[in-house]
Amino acid sequence: MPLIVVTTSPRVAPGLLSHQAWQALRAGEVLTAAADHPQLPYLTEAGVVVTVGPQDPAVLVRRAVEGTLVWLAGDDENFLRAAGHAALALEEPPVIEVVPGSYDLPGARMLDLVGVMERLRAECPWDRKQTHETLVPYLLEEAYEVLETIEDGDYPALREELGDLLLQVVFHAKVAESFDIDDVAEGIVEKLVRRHPHVFGSVRAETADEVNDNWEAIKAAERAEKGTGSVLDGVPMGQPSLSLAAQLVRRAERSGAPEALSYAVGQGVARELFDLVKRAQEAGLDPEAELRAAARDYRDRVHAWETRGA
Repeated sequence: MPLIVVTTSPRVAPGLLSHQAWQALRAGEVLTAAADHPQLPYLTEAGVVVTVGPQDPAVLVRRAVEGTLVWLAGDDENFLRAAGHAALALEEPPVIEVVPGSYDLPGARMLDLVGVMERLRAECPWDRKQTHETLVPYLLEEAYEVLETIEDGDYPALREELGDLLLQVVFHAKVAESFDIDDVAEGIVEKLVRRHPHVFGSVRAETADEVNDNWEAIKAAERAEKGTGSVLDGVPMGQPSLSLAAQLVRRAERSGAPEALSYAVGQGVARELFDLVKRAQEAGLDPEAELRAAARDYRDRVHAWETRGA
């Protein structure tokens, strides 16, 4: 006879169990250790009797030799290990079968992050006092740390840095009073679907250039619908100067703005820098990335010089 262990995800609404789980829960005596197991009310409603209380895995394994037992798993992470060890000590051990009652879907761990943020905002004095404005330095810092790990090729560290950046998104959504994280997710989902008609609609796009052309046409239509027709709408003016100039030039030239508009831009060094940005754009280079690469090379040379001097 088997010992059936039914597992469930705390990120899936209680009562939403797989067909196999419902079959297992009706196959024998059901036991669980947690009196507050979230599935209990739904099992009771379905007529499944559950015995609640601490249970010795070794005793359950021996009982399962004579008849089917079902263990409704909770936070008892060591149960399976202990049951397995107990089974090895028997000459004719029962089969121990694990039946997933519910599975985490991709993105399910986001629910954990949202829950943690809810608690921090309610119970931590520091988190409670933050505003969108006070969080800006952390948002920028985390974004640059993500950039640094990518430039270094340190992809194991990238996972952690992306988590820090994701926290800032969830934090801002929690601070907001007129929307929440679901509204944020809904907005970007709608935008992605709208701007990818070659994936979610009937438009054909065989190359990345065709996708980009469609994207720009859709953005232009969106601006016209909002009554904000400038191609420069949405360019963040707070970004670093080189990347700002590059984005302004790229947007303006894409819209067909005349070359003469850039002739009188700036004076002295500012004019020279702007010209360099245009030269980088014409060469298909990102001026911000190019200067950062040069700065990193200079840093490495200084470090090497310091090492030789020591």
